[in-house]
Amino acid sequence: MKALLLLLLSQLCLASLVPEREKDPEYWRRQAQETLRNALRLQRLNQNVAKNLILFLGDGMGVSTVTAARILKGQLQHGQGEESLLEMEKFPYVALAKTYNTNAQVPDSAGTATAYLCGVKANEGTLGVSAGVTRDRCNTTKGQEVTSILRWAKDAGKAVGIVTTTRVTHATPSAAYAHSANRDWYSDGEMPPDALEGGCKDIARQLVENIRDIEVIMGGGRKYMYPKNTSDVEYPREEKHRGTRLDRRNLVQAWHEAKAPGKVAKYVWDRPGLLALNLSRVDYLLGESWHPRVPWPQLGALGEPLACPGLLGSWTVLGSAGGRIDHGHHEGKAKQALHEAVELDRAIGLATRLTSTQDTLSVVTADHSHVFTFGGYTPRGNPIFGLAPMQSDVDRKPFTSILYGNGPGYKIVAGERENVSAVDFAHADYQAQSAVPLRQETHGGEDVAVFARGPMAHLLHGVHEQNYIPHAMAYAACIGSNRGHCNAAARPATPLLLPFLGLLFLLC
Repeated sequence: MKALLLLLLSQLCLASLVPEREKDPEYWRRQAQETLRNALRLQRLNQNVAKNLILFLGDGMGVSTVTAARILKGQLQHGQGEESLLEMEKFPYVALAKTYNTNAQVPDSAGTATAYLCGVKANEGTLGVSAGVTRDRCNTTKGQEVTSILRWAKDAGKAVGIVTTTRVTHATPSAAYAHSANRDWYSDGEMPPDALEGGCKDIARQLVENIRDIEVIMGGGRKYMYPKNTSDVEYPREEKHRGTRLDRRNLVQAWHEAKAPGKVAKYVWDRPGLLALNLSRVDYLLGESWHPRVPWPQLGALGEPLACPGLLGSWTVLGSAGGRIDHGHHEGKAKQALHEAVELDRAIGLATRLTSTQDTLSVVTADHSHVFTFGGYTPRGNPIFGLAPMQSDVDRKPFTSILYGNGPGYKIVAGERENVSAVDFAHADYQAQSAVPLRQETHGGEDVAVFARGPMAHLLHGVHEQNYIPHAMAYAACIGSNRGHCNAAARPATPLLLPFLGLLFLLC
């Protein structure tokens, strides 16, 4: 108890130090006036045609996660935290997106991915198809397929890329290329007999067949590309890493064979192989690890992952997801989720420095939120993973500022709520307390933020349905169906593979 009191006292003393400049009313007035001047400049709208599109997708990065990540970023830089700004928060235009699926109030990552990639809302658990498709029912898929902004860009002559810290076949990236009645049909080894007999294709097969010339594909899940029981190149003795395909196909080989004569296609499976590439001689790149596992908290020291943690989700004319934010929250491990969000923000900052608002539209958003919160009347500068400066007035025990509405952090000890002062709540694997016991914490149903910068970024404003996002981006780039406003001379097809890989290597 003495240690707990000392900890609380030290936190309160630190938090009570209001910066001297903030005591002066003129500080706040000057700040507001500068913000006003910047806002007035936005009256001169940027209506250029976007040659490049970048979509950063923080999987599960709800507004509470954004705010907590902002504080964490500031505290990692030895500030109090609240005054900090994430890179995404510097974008001049902000909107809210409604995330519900057509059949779900609180959404999943498949239905939402179909919305923000294909421009059509869909049922929970389905990918790249309309709401006419019922989950698990292969026979409802035919004729209900919808295409994504990646396809629209490719048809317009753009180079496209997908990079993710999850499996490439995961729901979030796969809506860019796949059409599936079930998000879990990673390979034919995960599909039921009736789906196979009905002619439905697994997601990994669609990755190499549906849009054959995706310039950059990077992420995890390579076991879904190889015949069943094929030993993994990196983990040859581990059964869980062996191939899963029942059709005995080697999809990496199929990917190579589909490329036009004279084109150089490279496959890599680890970071050294990636760094050894001569970019000037690469036309197509496929990079797959078993799963891009981030050895948190050593986020900068990667060995096996192909997608750098800092590149949690960037696409050139498309991109992919910071999926590990979502994974951290599902496990109730807020520390992991928030550090992932800060790494995503680092990627956004680098992309901002490498691109111009004159020709690049950058959008940052999330697919859904989580039942994650922080509160407890914490004082200024309170460690984001720390305790609230009070005890419960019911059970007289302390509690951490960060809590979950449900999840694996629910614990009863001797018939009472666990006393957090008896555990290491600052540990990376600490599972924050939750109100309802669940093996996995759930998504949240509230709106998510959409941050935009560059040509036509002002189209993302107010409160929108989530499926509006790709339509606004396509309009800005003069791809897809809305091209009546475009000047053909102003939108040359720009090969983006080398700039994309330049961004990738800097972040590694």
